[in-house]
Amino acid sequence: MTLTVGFDLDMTLIDSRPGIRACYLALAERTGTYIDADLAVTRLGPPLAEELVNWFPEERIPAMADLYREMYPTIAIAATPAMDGAREAIEAVRAAGGRTMVVTAKYEPNAKLHLAHLGIEPDVVVGDLWAEQKAQALREYGARVYVGDHIGDVRGARTADALSLAVATGPCSAEELRAAGADVVLDDLSAFPGWFDGYRSAAAARA
Repeated sequence: MTLTVGFDLDMTLIDSRPGIRACYLALAERTGTYIDADLAVTRLGPPLAEELVNWFPEERIPAMADLYREMYPTIAIAATPAMDGAREAIEAVRAAGGRTMVVTAKYEPNAKLHLAHLGIEPDVVVGDLWAEQKAQALREYGARVYVGDHIGDVRGARTADALSLAVATGPCSAEELRAAGADVVLDDLSAFPGWFDGYRSAAAARA
């Protein structure tokens, strides 16, 4: 069976703060509504609507989400860099004959634009799934490991019966990730290839 490893996107593979901040500022200017973009980017992870409800009446959320997503490609993609170790993490799985997938709460077309812009090429990209919902895709593709930066990612991995590997590069601290049930916590993805080698060796020894 091919070893499949799933990855979250925002603050796991990409540092989306600069692009998202710029997009929120543009949305505020376009709509005349105050948005604290600096605050918003400290709590990335949950779906877009969960942030927009802090700034817009509930009945306007669908329209504001559509406008944000329409503006996003021209504002946020070029401004967003890869996280340290992101490409190397994907390559470590590929070099071992494994399959990589990205499972994210981000709007799927924009997730794909980010990855293409940065030259990161997972085998599968699934968007619009958050927390426990991510287990749908992880189970469908048989992911045995899911890598993320948020306690919602930990919950998704555990719901899918996948090993939860957390990186402390997003809004959740290492302590919060461990308390949520992460099996492994790394400082960032730079440590992933070494961890992955050990994981594969241990799995081979058990086989």
